[in-house]
Amino acid sequence: MTSPLGGVDSVPETVRPELTEAPGGGRALRRPGGSTLQVGVAVVWLSVIVLLPLAAILWISAKGGWDAFVSAVTSPSALASFQVTLTISVVVTVVNLVFGLLIAWVLVRDDFPLKRFVDAIIDLPFALPTIVASLVLLALYGPASPVGIHLQHTAWGVGLALAFVTLPFVVRAVQPVLLELDREVEEAAASLGANNATIFFSVILPALAPALLSGAGLAFSRAIGEFGSIVLIGGAIPGETEVSSQWIRTLIENDDPAGAAAISIVLLLISFVVLFVLRYFGAKAAKREAAAR
Repeated sequence: MTSPLGGVDSVPETVRPELTEAPGGGRALRRPGGSTLQVGVAVVWLSVIVLLPLAAILWISAKGGWDAFVSAVTSPSALASFQVTLTISVVVTVVNLVFGLLIAWVLVRDDFPLKRFVDAIIDLPFALPTIVASLVLLALYGPASPVGIHLQHTAWGVGLALAFVTLPFVVRAVQPVLLELDREVEEAAASLGANNATIFFSVILPALAPALLSGAGLAFSRAIGEFGSIVLIGGAIPGETEVSSQWIRTLIENDDPAGAAAISIVLLLISFVVLFVLRYFGAKAAKREAAAR
């Protein structure tokens, strides 16, 4: 709307859109309050999906008081389940770091028949119901194993199930970073006389370190909370194959929700600490890599 003098009516400062620099160098409109609305929606959704369930677990675990909480998490059965869970999860995470990196490397750097098919089946554990995975593993490595390998009710069987469900976390974390690596740096190192091992450990691995640490954290966190894929193959033998998630189920079946919540909180704390530490060192590695460039 124009004024009688032919100009543009002044717009109150409180409702005037703000001009910001667009990525291409032009101008873009940023509406006042838009960012606040987005943050508010994100916080509400995070609260509903994550924070409220966590608060409910804390509330349930607090019903019996601090002494009941300590008793639940330090009982012989709980400690045995923690030991089995953490031991197998750490081993599986390390193994998947090696093979996940190898698979990501092959998918990015090599060409072979059915490459797209192999790339697609990496995500199969995300889509396959975990109880189905346990059934498949039982059929392959149970008493009637067609390959002659019996892993039911063994730590090896639990580890195999956890490796199956956690492998995609490492592969998908490393693969996009590997795609973006500058091949010219590798070629320059080779032209200076560096062999393949030197190039990998001095050039490629430092650049992949943040992604590897992130994938390891996600894989470990998934492993310590896994339940469905180990139900049939594991057998829940106390002190041998019974992981913490199975001990939680036992507590719930025995009408002890407070004890089950207490075990859950310990697993959550372990997962949070591991993720925080790995991401901290991953961020430091990323800064060092950026500074080196």
